[in-house]
Order: sequence, then structure tokens, then C-alpha cells
Amino acid sequence: MYLCRGWLTAAMLASLTALPGCQFAPKGQLTACQTQNRSLAEQTKAQLAEIENLKAHNRTVENQLIQAEEELADLDQRTGVDRKQLANFEHERAELRGQVQGLARNAGRVPADFSGRLEELSRRYPWLEFDPESGMSKFDGDVLFNSGDAELKLDAQRMLSEFAALFTAPEARQLRIMVVGHTDNRQVAKRPTRERYPDNWHLSTARALAVADYLLKEGVREDQMGVAGYGRHQPISRNSNATDREQNRRVEIFVMGPETPVVGWTESITGVY
Repeated sequence: MYLCRGWLTAAMLASLTALPGCQFAPKGQLTACQTQNRSLAEQTKAQLAEIENLKAHNRTVENQLIQAEEELADLDQRTGVDRKQLANFEHERAELRGQVQGLARNAGRVPADFSGRLEELSRRYPWLEFDPESGMSKFDGDVLFNSGDAELKLDAQRMLSEFAALFTAPEARQLRIMVVGHTDNRQVAKRPTRERYPDNWHLSTARALAVADYLLKEGVREDQMGVAGYGRHQPISRNSNATDREQNRRVEIFVMGPETPVVGWTESITGVY
């Protein structure tokens, strides 16, 4: 009887051991698995924390982007307003400039009868050009002077005498004259001339002074005249050949009304002085 029970017990243990999935793992392997699980859990926890940090940073960046877009829209709106104000200002300035130029043209215009006399004089002397709009009379410098010289030719003196006689008329009393000398771009070549006029500034100014002195001698009042010399710096041709250079060697006489603003003429720009 006892032998039978012992045999049954042994048989039951053997069958349980033989069942699949009921094998026992070694203790060391179990400990390693537990350690690995804890490590994975900590890594997961760290990754979740990093994800939360990234979400928070993303929200911050989105807020900054929204703020930047709002500021850009505001700046664009203000810039549009500034452009509109600038366009209005430029338009107003253009209108004012036109009004000022119109006033200057009307106030400084040479009287019609006097302008007609200058035009008639220019018809008799083909080398004298007169512009009734600007009041400018332009002389060919090579007609008034010999090359490199500031001594007036006889033909030039005869024409300038008639020019000066026009200013004895009552209607010319308030008119002003600005005599301007110009040269070409070549240096003064002849040594005797260079000793008197070391450069084109001196030569152009000396020619303007020679014209002004002659007009003064012929009766034009000294307080009616001004003199300027521009040397080679205001060419009307390219100085590329003899014809161009001849056009640049010129003397101009500007006839101006009493209200024409002239730099340095105190009564014409009283606000500056």
C-alpha cells in the first residue's frame, strides 16, 4: 500500500516537470531581467520628460513666431503709411517748386521791348546768340578774343558798344548783367600767356572781366554787373575735337530782371542775409 502511494507521488512530479512553460529560470537570469526592465523604465521616463520639454519649447517658439508676424504686419502697415506720406510730401514739394519757378520766371523776365532789342542785335551779329526765355546772350569766345588771350578784338568792341547802349534806356535801369567766362579743357600752352594766366580759371575770369570792363567804359553801371569764371568745368561740347573746343571757349552775358535770385546779390535773396 505504501509503495503504491510513493510511486504515484513520484509519477505526478515527473509529469508536472515535463509540462511545457513550467520550467524554472536560474536566479541570476531573473535578476538581470529585472535590472534591464528598471533601466528601460527609467529611459522611457526620461524620454517622456524630454518630449514634454520639446512640447513646451515648441509652444514658446510658436508664440514668438506669432508675435513676430504681428510686429511685421504692424511695421508693414506703418511703412505703407510712411510711403503714402512721402509721396504726398514729394507731390507738394513739386507743386511748390513749380510755383517758385513760375514766380522767378515772371518776376525776373526781361521786359518784352528790351528783349526785342537784344534779339535784333543778335540778328545783326550772327555769332551772338540770344535766348529770350533765359535772357542769356552767348558769344563765341574765339570771336571776342584771340586764342589764349583776354584782349578784346575790335569787332567784339563794336558789338559790345551797341550792347551797352541798350542799357541806357529807362526800362533797362533795373536790369542786371552777369558776365561768365569759359575755356576748353586744354591747359594754357604759350609761356607768355601762362605767365599772365597760369590756368584756365584765371583765363576765363580775365575774359569775363575784360567784357565787364568794356561795358563799364561804355556806360553800364558798375552795380548792375557781376563777373564769374568757370574755367573748363562747364563745357557744352565734349572737347573731343577742334570744333567742340571752340564751342567751349565762350563768354556768356546773362541779362536778368530785378527779382531774379542771384547767389551773392543781396537784394535778390534778402532772406539769406
